[in-house]
Amino acid sequence: MWRKIPDWLIYLVIIIAIYANANRASQKIDAPHPPPELGPMLPNETPRDERIVVNVEQESSGIGTAFAIDESGKWMTARHVVDSCDQVGIKISGRQVMRVESFVSADSDTAILTGLWERKPLASDLFSDRQIGEQGFFFGFPQGRPGEVVGSLLARNRMIVRGRYRSNEAILAWSEIGRTRGLFGSLGGLSGAPVMDKDGEVIGVVSAESPRRGRIYTVAPENLQGLIKTTQAEAQALSLQSYGLQADRLRRERRIAQVICIVR
Repeated sequence: MWRKIPDWLIYLVIIIAIYANANRASQKIDAPHPPPELGPMLPNETPRDERIVVNVEQESSGIGTAFAIDESGKWMTARHVVDSCDQVGIKISGRQVMRVESFVSADSDTAILTGLWERKPLASDLFSDRQIGEQGFFFGFPQGRPGEVVGSLLARNRMIVRGRYRSNEAILAWSEIGRTRGLFGSLGGLSGAPVMDKDGEVIGVVSAESPRRGRIYTVAPENLQGLIKTTQAEAQALSLQSYGLQADRLRRERRIAQVICIVR
């Protein structure tokens, strides 16, 4: 004859089962996320590097991004942002713009801006080897508004510039994997912005984009070695969870600012 199982025993079994399932779920949630998949080290330049042709339009007023590179009032931006401008200024507040002098590079899409506004420079790392698949963080003023983008390093390319001036240089190609919420379309205005690695150090300058392909192109680190001095500037690690807050902080401190080009 079967004996009735006590109710308290049934409840105990149910409680044990619930606890076991909850414990397994907790272990799964708390498990560390696997690191992003990284590929081989970025190879050196070769004649087989993909070529990207960029046509620089004729003179016109425009906007871009710049960032502080030393404490004596020097900034860096992209050459095509300020080349042939009659006046160049850095926006330091809502309506206040500081006039600066610009000196463009003949070898890369970079320009040095000099003025009287001194800010702490961004940290940089222009000598470490880069790795395919590593993340890059782009902070600036896309479409003339504060914004940021994150990309994954794809390859080394070669940029051929035609139009207002001509140049031929090594660049890095990034695949866009995220951007500021509500930011759609072209990233115009981000040119000249710094690209930073996971350690929060500058490793390039935004030079061009291909919206159709979801690509961002940046000046190769080796082309910046003679332009940006190595400093002991502070750097804070960046991640997909924190890069927006760090971008806001650097813009708020005016270490990353908007550039205005005026053509009469």
